[in-house]
Amino acid sequence: MLKENKTFVIGHKNPDTDSICSAIAYAALKNKTEEGSFVAKRAGEVNNETKYVLDFFGVETPEFISHVGTQVKDVTIKPTPVLTADISIKNAWNTMRDLQESTMPVVDEGRLEGIISVKDIATANMDIYETRILAMSRTKYTNVLDAIDGTMIVGDPNEEITKGKILIGAANPDLLENYVEDGDMLLTGNRFENQLCGIEMNAGCIIVCTGAPISKTIQKLAKENNCKVISTPHDTYMVARLISQSAPVRYFMKKDNLITFSSEDFITDIRETLAKIRHRDFPVLDREGNYCGMLSRRSLLSMDNKKIIMVDHNEKSQAVDGIEEAEIMEIIDHHRLGSLETTMPVYFRNQPVGCTATIVYDLYQENNVEVEPKIAGLLCSAILSDTLMFRSPTCTAKDKKAAEELAAIAGIEIQDHAEKMFRAGSSLADKTPEEIFYQDFKKFSGHGKNFGAGQISSMDRTELEQLRPKIAAYMEGAVKEGEMLFFLLTNILTESSDLVFVGEGAKDLVEIAFGPAKENWVYVPGMVSRKKQFVPSILHALQQ
Repeated sequence: MLKENKTFVIGHKNPDTDSICSAIAYAALKNKTEEGSFVAKRAGEVNNETKYVLDFFGVETPEFISHVGTQVKDVTIKPTPVLTADISIKNAWNTMRDLQESTMPVVDEGRLEGIISVKDIATANMDIYETRILAMSRTKYTNVLDAIDGTMIVGDPNEEITKGKILIGAANPDLLENYVEDGDMLLTGNRFENQLCGIEMNAGCIIVCTGAPISKTIQKLAKENNCKVISTPHDTYMVARLISQSAPVRYFMKKDNLITFSSEDFITDIRETLAKIRHRDFPVLDREGNYCGMLSRRSLLSMDNKKIIMVDHNEKSQAVDGIEEAEIMEIIDHHRLGSLETTMPVYFRNQPVGCTATIVYDLYQENNVEVEPKIAGLLCSAILSDTLMFRSPTCTAKDKKAAEELAAIAGIEIQDHAEKMFRAGSSLADKTPEEIFYQDFKKFSGHGKNFGAGQISSMDRTELEQLRPKIAAYMEGAVKEGEMLFFLLTNILTESSDLVFVGEGAKDLVEIAFGPAKENWVYVPGMVSRKKQFVPSILHALQQ
């Protein structure tokens, strides 16, 4: 199983319409202009507005990704062949020798049953002197035949050995009858008397060595007494050496406390185990628990981190979890510069426009790539959303021009589409205060302080007024010590916001930035943009 050469295009946590639509559109552009596979992802649940836009243009919602740290599936996993539990240790050894593998998985119908190593086989050959090993391991006669190159003369080769010991019939019959027990496997030569003695003493099987002829009388008596008869070309010494190698792998394999990894495991989580356990290879299981290959220590040396293109954000606090482990390839954004650091130089496109989608549209034009109607619809919707249909102070002439051109390509009327989109987004009846609070929530930092700010926009004044006390009550319970939380309830039609705040020092900060406030909220006329109005004002107040 080889690692996939994919680059994820992903927006910020708690994604808005711009974050989702720009990711989809930019991934589509990269797939047309560059080699490799570019896949749009999302770092949170899509809101009602975005759902409406995706459904309207018939575009699938990007898959959710919670963490972009390097996982086992991002590393080359060796597709090591598997063994079955019934295979003899002789055949297991031959397979491992031919493949030059020191460890092999034992698998049944995709499920890992155990692990067998060269050390286990060596132990079986050198340290085990149990003469009842074949019965204890319930070895099939087919394994015995294979190990000693034998032929079944009497009996069913598919039966298992369930009792008895291995015994060499070198003594004369008078002495031998004192040693042969019920179910024993008797190794003998062409001595009729010893063969007959074994049958009379209820031996389970007689193995006639050196290819000696087996009389019809012996065959008839063996059949009547349910005694197996096997012929082998090898001498007794060789058979005695080889026969224990017919025992099945299941008896010697390690099956308890196996150290396995899931393909979904993060490398950072398994490093400690890898450091403590000095195995060369470890079995890897997929999400369903099926065996899919072996992870070697050597493969970790050449592993690649996930490749990420960030859109509509450039701050670590807003990025998907694990971003510090990923390889950031590009950043396409329209926000202030944050604190994110990269290990290598990256392509960074940051423009002071109202929406990331405007930049993405520019990139389509710069690369002379035609914008498909569906993509045009997504980009236009993102611009209308981020600029509140050109009402936001973040909106530029470039945004408006881009939206009008994209609307023409998509075949939509801006006013009508924007109103339907906003009404779909402002439908909050099915959401809890917590869901609403984190629907469009971002974390910020400046002047030694961290704070979080959420925002909801609606065309329904009554809905916003009813929501304000519920949001305030939730924020009181959610705020942590030393933290400040803010929430903007923005009325699109009146181009104003009710700003709810909680946390130590939050009220003083708000009054410095926006004037006298009530107990936990303040009405701010003209404020519709978190990025261009709210955040700069709070940062300025912090500086004072």
